[in-house]
Amino acid sequence: MKPIVVTGSGGRLGRAVVPALLAGGLSVRPFDLRPTPGLDPVGGSSLLNVDDLRRAFAGAGTLIHLAATPEDADFDSQLVPNNVTGLHRVLEAAREAGVARWILASSIQVNLRQSREGPWPVRITDPITPLRWYAATKVFLESAGYSYARDLGIPVLAVRLGWCPRDAGQAGEIEREAIAQDTYLSPGDAGRFFRAAAEHPLDPGFHVVFATSRPVRSWVFDPEPVRRLLGWEPLDVWPVDALESVS
Repeated sequence: MKPIVVTGSGGRLGRAVVPALLAGGLSVRPFDLRPTPGLDPVGGSSLLNVDDLRRAFAGAGTLIHLAATPEDADFDSQLVPNNVTGLHRVLEAAREAGVARWILASSIQVNLRQSREGPWPVRITDPITPLRWYAATKVFLESAGYSYARDLGIPVLAVRLGWCPRDAGQAGEIEREAIAQDTYLSPGDAGRFFRAAAEHPLDPGFHVVFATSRPVRSWVFDPEPVRRLLGWEPLDVWPVDALESVS
C-alpha cells in the first residue's frame, strides 16, 4: 500500500490513529505543526504551506485529514485559516498528487441539535442541525468532499466523529452528561476505525458515516452505515481509554 498522509498527526486524534496504522504495517507520513510521537520529533508542517503539502503527498495513496481547530474558536484567526483555507490547500494538494482515497474527519456537531432533541437515532439521511461555526466548517468540509468525489471519481469518506476528550476537563464534562457518554469515541476505537477506513475496499463516490464508541444506554447516532460500509464495530464503552495518549 502507498503511504498514508495523516494531517493533524500530532493532535488528539492523530496520537490515537497513527499508532493503529503503524501496528497494521501501514506506511504513515505525519503532517502537523506539532511533533508526532514516534515519527516526527520536530513538526512544523503548516496546512497553509503549499510546498510542504506537495512534498507530503508525492507518491501517497491515502489522505486521512484530521487537522483542524477542534472547537468554536475565533473565526478569523483560527477557524478560517485552519478549517477553511487549510482544508482547501490540503484537498488541492491531494488532487494534484493523484491521491486515490480520502478520509475526512467531520463531527457529530453537524447533527448536534437533533442529537440533543431527537428523534433518535440520528441517521445520515436526516437534515443537518449544526451547533455553531465550528460545525459549519465541518459542513463545508463535507460539501467539498462530495464535490471532489464526483469530479475525480474517487472514494471520499466523511466520518462524523464522536467526542474524544482532549483533557481531564472535557472528560469531566462527559462524565456529567449522560448523552455525552453515549456519543463518546475512545482513542482505541478511533484508531481501529481509521485503520479500517484505510484498508477496507471502498467504491468510488462520497460516503458519510458516524463513528462513536458503544453507548452506555442507547445509540444516539445510527451505527448501521459504518457497519455496512466498513464492517467496523466499536469495542469500547465510556470511560474506557478516556484519556489515553493525552499529554
